[in-house]
Amino acid sequence: MATADNTENVGADGELAHHGADGVRRRDFINVAAVSFAGVGALAVVYPLVNQMNPSADVLALASIDVDISQIQPGQAIKTIWRKQPIFIRNLTPAEIQEANAVPIGQLRDPETLADRTAEGKENWLITLGVCTHLGCVPLGAAEGENRGEFGGYFCPCHGSHYDTAGRIRRGPAPTNLEVPQYEFLTDTSVRIG
Repeated sequence: MATADNTENVGADGELAHHGADGVRRRDFINVAAVSFAGVGALAVVYPLVNQMNPSADVLALASIDVDISQIQPGQAIKTIWRKQPIFIRNLTPAEIQEANAVPIGQLRDPETLADRTAEGKENWLITLGVCTHLGCVPLGAAEGENRGEFGGYFCPCHGSHYDTAGRIRRGPAPTNLEVPQYEFLTDTSVRIG
């Protein structure tokens, strides 16, 4: 005679179906195994997709760069590359500094002072990413003879954004100022970006 906890029934396929404590344990094991198998399969599919978004080895190698700025005269700028993006380094003249400081902050779309965008004691060195914040074009104004726009800084030829001498957006569709990357001065003539 079968007890209530361990009953046996013959199923439609003629096999014995076990109910009770043993049957629940087997069913739980099968469910856990199926979910685990599905989880491993999902991980095997998702991991390569997520991993391909990580920076490549050559980008990681350029996590920081040292730039010699000793040859940049006041009023001049250079372009360099950091993490596959252009960097503008400009040595501002006293007149450009004065012009940037004279702009009322309330008139700026993205309010920042020149002091907010430069290192303390190095107000003449403006270091920005050379990427327009509208759609990612490279603005003009770093090389000699390039169009610097209405405000003497940078001009994006793609959609007409004008930046001032502090790299702040003044006119056009760009929503924010040119981004200032993390940097530090190693000496008076050398800066590390990144």
